[in-house]
Amino acid sequence: MIKLIEKYPILSLLLFVIVMLGFTIDAIPVTIMEARNFISAREMLTDDNWILTTMNGEARYQKPPLPTWITAFFGMLFGMKSVLALRWPALLFMASIGISTYLLSKKLKLDKSHSLINGFIVLSSFYVIGIIIEAPWDIYTHGFMLMALYQLFLMFQKQKTPIRHSLLFVLFMACSILSKGPVSLYVLFLSFVIAYSVAYKPKGGTLHFLKLFSLLVFGIVLGGWWYFHVRVADPETFAAITERETSNWSSYNVRPFYYYWSFFVQSGLWTIPAFLSLLYPYMNSRVSNLKAYRFSFFWTIIAVILLSVIPEKKSRYLMPVLIPLALNIGFYIEYLVREFKNISSKKETFPVYFSFGLIGCIACLFWMIWFFSNIALTGTLLIRFIISALILLVIGFYIFKFLKQKRMKNVFYLIIGFMLTIGLIALPIAKSHIQDDYKPVSELINAGVPLYSLNKVSPEAIYNYGDKIAKIKTKDGILIPEENEFNLLTNKEDPNNIKALSKLYHIIFLATYDLNTSPKNTRAHKSRLVNQLYRLSLKK
Repeated sequence: MIKLIEKYPILSLLLFVIVMLGFTIDAIPVTIMEARNFISAREMLTDDNWILTTMNGEARYQKPPLPTWITAFFGMLFGMKSVLALRWPALLFMASIGISTYLLSKKLKLDKSHSLINGFIVLSSFYVIGIIIEAPWDIYTHGFMLMALYQLFLMFQKQKTPIRHSLLFVLFMACSILSKGPVSLYVLFLSFVIAYSVAYKPKGGTLHFLKLFSLLVFGIVLGGWWYFHVRVADPETFAAITERETSNWSSYNVRPFYYYWSFFVQSGLWTIPAFLSLLYPYMNSRVSNLKAYRFSFFWTIIAVILLSVIPEKKSRYLMPVLIPLALNIGFYIEYLVREFKNISSKKETFPVYFSFGLIGCIACLFWMIWFFSNIALTGTLLIRFIISALILLVIGFYIFKFLKQKRMKNVFYLIIGFMLTIGLIALPIAKSHIQDDYKPVSELINAGVPLYSLNKVSPEAIYNYGDKIAKIKTKDGILIPEENEFNLLTNKEDPNNIKALSKLYHIIFLATYDLNTSPKNTRAHKSRLVNQLYRLSLKK
């Protein structure tokens, strides 16, 4: 099986993403960031707002439109109600990151097996998987930038390169900027160029630098056309949104400089190997390609430093760091595959046995989830759970067996099999974990009565409804609907603004619409997803 995987590396990486998430990712509820993207994509199709993008009928210029265009295209093909279809573009870009990592590793003169290991590591890292749901724009901008960096590496390696590499570099960089502005340009590109200069000390002098600078300018200009157009077409709204967004950099989610120092934890299953791979004095004499290791090491560290100097910090901003970190981890895994049978020091073997043995224990004990949770399994879900528990039990058994035999390549691919099983078989079990109060807003789409909302109805609720929900303002004046009778949707968190309408309308509470799939009194339960519906009729 391993030989077959290594024979078709690109196909294997693509299939890994498709099998792990492609058929089951709709089991996960739509997130707030996703909902915003989906709503904008829907309004592109219904209102033809392809350039001056909107969300619920209001200007949405916070993010550039390329990811939304791609989402809208899939929505056009498969329908805007299919969450699975709308998530497929992000999945494909996730796969592209694994494939680009593999191709870049090959150009770093790493062998095919080592390069494939790098690709699987980045695809199985915790926050690379999480980011495609939490914030779709990130996977696009970093996916395009990694494609651009691969072309840039080819240009760095040769004095004379075909013009197609320059054109592709400019195109992919422009697409990255058109996906989420200069974010990836700052984190991935800048750290890549600095790390390459340190590790490889490129030759070419001023001429080489001017060529790179000119291509960079072309890429920025090509990627920045949308910002220029919106600023000219809607200057006041654009200026207000820009001022609000830039002020967040220094006043919103401000964290200390060292906030990202535990970044290697975001690699999930690879946390301990990630930490060990960053011990430069330890790895220095153990890697098969010191120059390439130095490059991945400095690329990782410099990216973390660049992120650390920005006051605004969030865990998901670390996602691009996991790309060079995967290369770094790959050097450690390759060292274990090559030399673990010859290692006798307990100081070196203990972290390996502990890290991979822990995964083996989780696999063997997966069946215990049924006994220590409130998940009720019946019918096909029970069969699915039994199958997944048995497969994971077998995987756990063989992890321990091959650890004992010190066959580390087998252990590595068993961990990949562990991830596949969790995604393909175990993840849909989450569908059964739905609280009794779950009630979708989509039931109101054909209610026959106009629907309005107050200020705090969540994007998830608007997407679930299936159309725009006009807002009624209650602070600077009341926007009176033309209808004498209508429904009003409010959020549970919304203050008692509805009382301001009681002077004009008779108000009757109708129902509570709760989009939470997790029970109350759990961290996953969000109060913003609890909505209350009222019937308002004009007083005579």
